Amino acid sequence: MPMTAQQIETIIRTALPDARIEIEDLAGDGDHYACTVTSQAFAGLSRVRQHKMVYDAFGGAMGTELHALALQTKTP
Repeated sequence: MPMTAQQIETIIRTALPDARIEIEDLAGDGDHYACTVTSQAFAGLSRVRQHKMVYDAFGGAMGTELHALALQTKTP
């Protein structure tokens, strides 16, 4: 079963409580999302490390419950 935008937001917010999260369902199928995450926790980290922080929050759900997540990270 696909993951909802609300579930995605909850998972990210659990890992990054200060995050501002914008989610877009790219295909309208609940399976392909674009997400922008803005968090102070990203300050001083490389883009790769920032993305890893977000993807790690999903554990084993990436690639199974959540098929595709185009990610953009920012610091405030």
